[in-house]
Amino acid sequence: IFGAGTLPEIGSGIGKGIKNFKKATQDKPDEITPPEDKKSKRDDEA
Repeated sequence: IFGAGTLPEIGSGIGKGIKNFKKATQDKPDEITPPEDKKSKRDDEA
């Protein structure tokens, strides 16, 4: 179904997708957990 020219492109696309997925899953905990400085400011305002 795929020619010899398109197989490397497909493999490259799959590899980049896996790399981006792994990077995104590893970066998320940092974004979800707020730094302590911001958390303490919120407590002071309440």
